Amino acid sequence: MLLHIPNVLTQEQVRGMRTALDQALDAGSWVDGRASVGDQGAKVKHNRQLPEHSPLAQQLGAVILDALKKTPLFFSAALPLRFLPPMFNRYEGGEHYGMHVDGSVRYAPNAAFPGGLALRTDLSCTLFLCEPEDYDGGELIVADTYGEHEVKLPAGDLILYPSSSLHRVAPVTRGARVCSFFWLQSMIREDSKRALLFELDQNIQKLRARLGDCEETVSLTGNYHNLVRLWAEV
Repeated sequence: MLLHIPNVLTQEQVRGMRTALDQALDAGSWVDGRASVGDQGAKVKHNRQLPEHSPLAQQLGAVILDALKKTPLFFSAALPLRFLPPMFNRYEGGEHYGMHVDGSVRYAPNAAFPGGLALRTDLSCTLFLCEPEDYDGGELIVADTYGEHEVKLPAGDLILYPSSSLHRVAPVTRGARVCSFFWLQSMIREDSKRALLFELDQNIQKLRARLGDCEETVSLTGNYHNLVRLWAEV
């Protein structure tokens, strides 16, 4: 399921993040994006990113995760269990990222687990921090059984998609594309089951808005939660 989630960040939050990220760029704090990928990814990845353990990345990442807690559409679609700390990347001057698939397991910092806490990457997220008209190219292109889907969203909006998808970032030929990206492990491992639960939850919310909490909507809500109980891994 590929889902556009609007207005995760306010325009004020976006401006604040861009100011801080641009200052870090001027200070020479950004590094080669290949620092966070394996050998296969390094062959096709050409961008820059903020070091993932830098205080600024941690500070801005906390703002993003707090904003997601206040975004019901995101939680309905993702049913998140664990997050990896958000990272930040930048493409300009022809930089791009060739077709690749995200690693199935990554490690989140955790003092109780030497080397980090293992996290299965079920869903990938890209949060745009610049407007589409600020740059040419730079589309996130996600491939699935229905073909390739180009994504280029307004600043503050997020795209959520299965981490199992092949995807790439087209070359940026004008301006700069600045985004946050991160992964999460869902309580529901299978994308098809998450999609069914998301559709059921959205329809229940629409019915409740129209009919209130009648016998039928209460029963459907029970069905939803029983399916989550059946399928969830927590």
